[in-house]
Order: sequence, then C-alpha cells, then structure tokens
Amino acid sequence: MITVNDYINDKNLTAPCFLCGDALRVLAYLPDNCIDCVITSPPYYMKRQYLGGGIGLEATYQEYIDNLLAIVKEIYRVMKSTGSFWLNIGDSYKNKQLLNIPYRVAIRMQDEQNWILRNTVVWDKMKGAMTQSKDSLGCEYEPMFHFVKKKKGYYYDSDAVRKKPRSTYVENGAVVSATGVSGVRYRRKIELSTELTEEQRRNACQALDNVLDRIKKGELSDFRMVIKGANQRVTNGDTVNLSGRAKELQEKGFYFLYYNPDGSMISDVWQIIPEDTQGRKLHFAPFPEDLVKTPIVLTCPPEGIVLDPFVGTGTTSYVAAQLKRRSIGIDMAQEYLELAENRCAEYGCLYCRPPEFTLGK
Repeated sequence: MITVNDYINDKNLTAPCFLCGDALRVLAYLPDNCIDCVITSPPYYMKRQYLGGGIGLEATYQEYIDNLLAIVKEIYRVMKSTGSFWLNIGDSYKNKQLLNIPYRVAIRMQDEQNWILRNTVVWDKMKGAMTQSKDSLGCEYEPMFHFVKKKKGYYYDSDAVRKKPRSTYVENGAVVSATGVSGVRYRRKIELSTELTEEQRRNACQALDNVLDRIKKGELSDFRMVIKGANQRVTNGDTVNLSGRAKELQEKGFYFLYYNPDGSMISDVWQIIPEDTQGRKLHFAPFPEDLVKTPIVLTCPPEGIVLDPFVGTGTTSYVAAQLKRRSIGIDMAQEYLELAENRCAEYGCLYCRPPEFTLGK
C-alpha cells in the first residue's frame, strides 16, 4: 500500500490515481504546492442530482458559491506557484432570472482568494439542448476560466497550441506578405506619406529593409507595417494616452506587427461538441476530451500532475494519461470512479478509499 504523498513524490508512478471522497476533505490530505495543473467542472447549481451527493443542491446560490469557494481555497493551497487552474462552470436560472454564477465565482476568487484571471475562454458547444422557453434564447456556450497564482512565471507552453503560421512569399523577386502587400508597396507608401518628416522617412525605409532581411533569414514568417499618413487603420485607436502603438506612430511615424514563425496563438473561443458517450446512464454531464487537451499541453509540464477534484467519468485523467501526464482524480461516487478506472484501464490505475487515503488495489 502506498500513500497519496508517495504517489506525488514518486515520478515512476505514472498510472492515473483515483481518490473516493468529498473533494474538500480529500484535498486536505494533499501537501502544499504539489499540483501542476487543475482542470475541473464542478456540479452546476440546481441542475442535476449526482450519485454520492455533494455540492449543487444548496437552498440558495450564495450557499452553493460559498461551498465551492471553500474547495477552490484548498486548490489554491495545493497548486504550485507555477500552476494553472482551469474552471468550467455553467449558469442557472431562478425565478426567471439568470444568476450569473460563473462570474460571481470568478470575481470572488479574484477579490477574496488572490487568484489572477488570465483568460475567459468561451466554449462554443456548436449545438445546444432543446429549449422550451418562449421568452429567452437557447444557450450554446459556457465559460472556462484560466486562473494562476502569480502574474508572471507560471508554466505556459504557447508553442504547443499555435495555429499554422502565416507566411510571406516571393513574387517577381519581391517579398510579399501574407496580407498581399509587398516590400515595394510599403516603400511606396512611405514615399507618398505627407505626414512623415524626412528623417522619419529614412528611418522607415531602413527599418523596412531590416524586416525584409529578417524574413529572408526565416526569423519572421510575416509582418504588417503601419505608416503615418498612409490611410491605414491604427491598431487600438489613435489616442496616445491609451495606445502604445499610437504613441509609437506619432513619435516614429511607423510601426510593425510581427507574426511568430511558429504560428499565431489560438483564440479564446473554442468550438467543441459536448461529450455524448461516456457514462450517460450514470453521469449526465461528462467533459468532452477536446476541452481538456489544450489546457494540459498549454499549462502542465511533461510528467507534471493534473488534478480534477470532480473527476466524474475520468475524462481529465484519461486525457492526461494520453498526453503522458500524471493525474489525481477525486469523486464522491464509487460508481463514477469505477467508470473512470475502466476508461483508463490501458494505463493502469491506482485508487484509494477514505479515511486513510492509501493507494493500491
């Protein structure tokens, strides 16, 4: 028999680890700063009755949020300073009013627990449940919040999720950007601008030559050049006290936008069809696998530990194993954990039972 601490400290234990019990109580057994990444979707308020009980059926939404925040506070303790917390949570209606629960939770996490919100991802489900309402729209999205504990220095592998890069090409000996503008045309725009001084004009031509040279060397994949007086839209507006680009344009007469050779970052809108197969007879709202993949490769280092305190049918653990990350999954219902274990069987499983929380089967 091995303990949870043994699992955390022994990198040779790579099989998904499952713990049966209340998330708040189980998390209390985990040491400080031991988890690299947390991905979870807790029970939504007044939506479903899950096996094992737990949060979600409180008398008021305030009580629900309080109970959820108590668990989130423990997550903050066990997560490393370099870690990330991805929280997917849906909203609920009461007395014909949308309660804004996801955002109430997020704001209290920021104001009361020192979490830093880096992104709100919009999960576009691409299809929605049939709505019977005659006076409100159907909902086809949910938010997924990305929280960290510090502003800089958290693990973030942006290259793992970049889109195919834009690229320049050569036409008649001239370098042409992916937006269709050649170096020759940019030089012409510089010459025709009536708002550039002679010094700014010379500097702009020299800077353009340097950029074209970097493209030929493969240091950049593409670029845009914004030139004062060339009838181009100024990025982020033209108010100097609000836009650093506008200030640069005023002082230098031009600026560049560079495209990373490895591609551009994905956006904060993810189009993912909801899971429709895993454990639907027992568990009514399983995670889709694609919703978990990006957070793991983006914010969990190789061989790091991913935690899901509401693991359900084990999607987080299953995807983590596929991506060669270790994982700890917690759930109150033994029936759900059995589904999760069967799902992860090819990777082997370790699980424990309260109150000792020792592992081994």
